[in-house]
Amino acid sequence: MEHEATVEGVGVGVGDDGAGAPVVLLQARDQYVPIFVSADQAQSMQLAIDEEPFERPLTHDLMIEMLSEFGGAIDRVRIDDLADGTFYAKIDAEQYTGGSRKDAVFDARPSDGIAVALRVDCPIIVDDAVIDAAGQPPEAFKTDAEADPFGAEDDLDEGSDVGAEDDPDDFEF
Repeated sequence: MEHEATVEGVGVGVGDDGAGAPVVLLQARDQYVPIFVSADQAQSMQLAIDEEPFERPLTHDLMIEMLSEFGGAIDRVRIDDLADGTFYAKIDAEQYTGGSRKDAVFDARPSDGIAVALRVDCPIIVDDAVIDAAGQPPEAFKTDAEADPFGAEDDLDEGSDVGAEDDPDDFEF
Protein backbone atom coordinates (compact mmCIF):
# COMPACT_ATOMS: atom_id res chain seq x y z
CA MET A 1 0.00 0.00 0.00
CA GLU A 2 1.12 3.56 -0.64
CA HIS A 3 0.72 6.67 1.51
CA GLU A 4 0.95 10.33 0.60
CA ALA A 5 3.75 12.06 2.48
CA THR A 6 4.42 15.63 3.46
CA VAL A 7 7.81 17.25 3.80
CA GLU A 8 8.08 18.21 7.44
CA GLY A 9 11.40 19.94 7.02
CA VAL A 10 15.00 19.94 5.95
CA GLY A 11 17.51 19.77 8.77
CA VAL A 12 20.83 18.40 9.89
CA GLY A 13 21.47 15.08 11.58
CA VAL A 14 23.20 15.60 14.91
CA GLY A 15 25.26 12.93 16.64
CA ASP A 16 27.91 12.67 19.32
CA ASP A 17 30.40 14.39 16.98
CA GLY A 18 28.11 17.38 16.38
CA ALA A 19 26.26 18.42 13.23
CA GLY A 20 26.35 15.94 10.39
CA ALA A 21 24.59 15.31 7.11
CA PRO A 22 21.54 17.19 5.82
CA VAL A 23 18.33 15.23 6.04
CA VAL A 24 14.81 15.70 4.68
CA LEU A 25 12.07 14.50 6.97
CA LEU A 26 8.92 13.05 5.40
CA GLN A 27 5.77 12.29 7.33
CA ALA A 28 3.63 9.40 6.12
CA ARG A 29 1.28 7.07 7.99
CA ASP A 30 1.93 8.86 11.32
CA GLN A 31 5.65 8.08 10.99
CA TYR A 32 8.65 10.22 10.11
CA VAL A 33 10.99 8.91 7.42
CA PRO A 34 14.44 10.60 7.44
CA ILE A 35 16.32 10.59 4.14
CA PHE A 36 19.89 11.88 4.04
CA VAL A 37 20.67 14.21 1.14
CA SER A 38 23.58 16.31 -0.09
CA ALA A 39 23.95 19.95 0.94
CA ASP A 40 23.04 21.05 -2.60
CA GLN A 41 19.87 18.95 -2.57
CA ALA A 42 18.94 20.29 0.87
CA GLN A 43 19.42 23.85 -0.36
CA SER A 44 17.32 23.17 -3.46
CA MET A 45 14.52 21.70 -1.35
CA GLN A 46 14.61 24.57 1.14
CA LEU A 47 14.46 27.15 -1.68
CA ALA A 48 11.37 25.36 -3.04
CA ILE A 49 9.76 25.19 0.42
CA ASP A 50 10.44 28.90 0.95
CA GLU A 51 9.34 29.66 -2.65
CA GLU A 52 12.57 31.61 -3.15
CA PRO A 53 13.89 31.75 -6.70
CA PHE A 54 17.59 31.22 -7.28
CA GLU A 55 19.37 33.78 -9.46
CA ARG A 56 19.93 31.12 -12.16
CA PRO A 57 17.79 28.03 -12.78
CA LEU A 58 18.83 25.08 -10.63
CA THR A 59 18.89 21.62 -12.20
CA HIS A 60 15.43 20.79 -10.86
CA ASP A 61 13.99 24.02 -12.27
CA LEU A 62 15.63 23.36 -15.64
CA MET A 63 14.28 19.79 -15.79
CA ILE A 64 10.73 20.95 -15.06
CA GLU A 65 10.96 23.76 -17.60
CA MET A 66 12.27 21.41 -20.30
CA LEU A 67 9.63 18.78 -19.55
CA SER A 68 6.89 21.42 -19.75
CA GLU A 69 8.25 22.80 -23.02
CA PHE A 70 7.89 19.33 -24.56
CA GLY A 71 4.28 18.99 -23.37
CA GLY A 72 5.03 16.97 -20.27
CA ALA A 73 4.11 17.22 -16.62
CA ILE A 74 5.06 15.51 -13.36
CA ASP A 75 2.17 13.54 -11.84
CA ARG A 76 3.75 12.23 -8.65
CA VAL A 77 6.96 11.09 -6.98
CA ARG A 78 7.12 7.63 -5.41
CA ILE A 79 9.65 6.52 -2.83
CA ASP A 80 9.16 2.84 -3.41
CA ASP A 81 12.15 0.90 -2.14
CA LEU A 82 14.86 0.81 0.51
CA ALA A 83 17.77 -1.58 0.13
CA ASP A 84 21.04 -1.64 2.08
CA GLY A 85 20.32 1.80 3.55
CA THR A 86 19.65 3.41 0.16
CA PHE A 87 16.24 4.80 -0.76
CA TYR A 88 14.93 4.47 -4.33
CA ALA A 89 12.32 6.60 -6.08
CA LYS A 90 10.37 6.99 -9.31
CA ILE A 91 8.98 10.08 -10.97
CA ASP A 92 5.68 9.45 -12.76
CA ALA A 93 5.16 11.85 -15.66
CA GLU A 94 2.86 12.33 -18.62
CA GLN A 95 3.13 13.89 -22.05
CA TYR A 96 0.37 14.96 -24.41
CA THR A 97 1.12 14.82 -28.13
CA GLY A 98 -1.38 14.80 -30.94
CA GLY A 99 -4.25 14.65 -28.47
CA SER A 100 -3.11 11.45 -26.78
CA ARG A 101 -1.48 10.88 -23.43
CA LYS A 102 1.79 9.00 -23.00
CA ASP A 103 2.84 7.94 -19.50
CA ALA A 104 6.48 7.72 -18.47
CA VAL A 105 8.26 6.53 -15.33
CA PHE A 106 11.78 7.71 -14.50
CA ASP A 107 14.14 6.26 -11.90
CA ALA A 108 15.33 8.99 -9.56
CA ARG A 109 17.13 9.62 -6.33
CA PRO A 110 14.57 10.46 -3.65
CA SER A 111 16.29 13.81 -3.09
CA ASP A 112 15.78 14.79 -6.74
CA GLY A 113 12.21 13.52 -6.73
CA ILE A 114 11.34 15.45 -3.57
CA ALA A 115 12.98 18.65 -4.87
CA VAL A 116 10.94 18.35 -8.09
CA ALA A 117 7.71 17.54 -6.23
CA LEU A 118 8.11 20.62 -4.03
CA ARG A 119 8.39 22.78 -7.14
CA VAL A 120 5.39 21.40 -9.04
CA ASP A 121 3.25 20.68 -5.96
CA CYS A 122 2.64 17.05 -6.86
CA PRO A 123 2.10 14.22 -4.37
CA ILE A 124 5.01 12.42 -2.75
CA ILE A 125 4.04 8.80 -2.19
CA VAL A 126 5.88 6.44 0.18
CA ASP A 127 5.44 2.67 0.03
CA ASP A 128 4.42 0.76 3.17
CA ALA A 129 7.61 -1.33 3.06
CA VAL A 130 9.74 1.83 3.15
CA ILE A 131 7.80 3.26 6.08
CA ASP A 132 8.01 -0.08 7.90
CA ALA A 133 11.79 -0.21 7.41
CA ALA A 134 12.74 3.44 8.02
CA GLY A 135 9.79 5.11 9.72
CA GLN A 136 10.09 6.41 13.27
CA PRO A 137 7.49 7.89 15.62
CA PRO A 138 7.48 11.71 15.71
CA GLU A 139 8.54 11.79 19.35
CA ALA A 140 11.86 10.19 18.34
CA PHE A 141 12.97 13.50 16.79
CA LYS A 142 14.18 16.65 18.51
CA THR A 143 13.27 20.05 17.14
CA ASP A 144 15.70 22.97 17.06
CA ALA A 145 14.03 24.45 20.13
CA GLU A 146 14.34 21.20 22.09
CA ALA A 147 17.96 20.66 21.07
CA ASP A 148 19.13 24.27 21.43
CA PRO A 149 16.97 26.57 23.51
CA PHE A 150 18.95 29.57 22.21
CA GLY A 151 17.88 28.89 18.58
CA ALA A 152 21.28 28.44 16.92
CA GLU A 153 21.11 28.08 13.15
CA ASP A 154 21.91 24.74 11.50
CA ASP A 155 24.79 24.42 9.02
CA LEU A 156 24.51 22.02 6.08
CA ASP A 157 27.33 19.58 5.43
CA GLU A 158 27.87 16.94 2.72
CA GLY A 159 25.73 13.78 2.93
CA SER A 160 24.24 10.92 0.93
CA ASP A 161 20.89 9.20 0.31
CA VAL A 162 21.44 6.60 3.02
CA GLY A 163 20.37 6.27 6.56
CA ALA A 164 17.73 3.65 7.39
CA GLU A 165 20.09 2.25 9.99
CA ASP A 166 20.71 5.60 11.71
CA ASP A 167 19.32 6.40 15.14
CA PRO A 168 16.45 8.92 14.96
CA ASP A 169 17.69 10.56 18.16
CA ASP A 170 20.61 11.84 16.08
CA PHE A 171 18.48 14.39 14.17
CA GLU A 172 17.53 18.02 14.82
CA PHE A 173 14.79 19.94 13.01
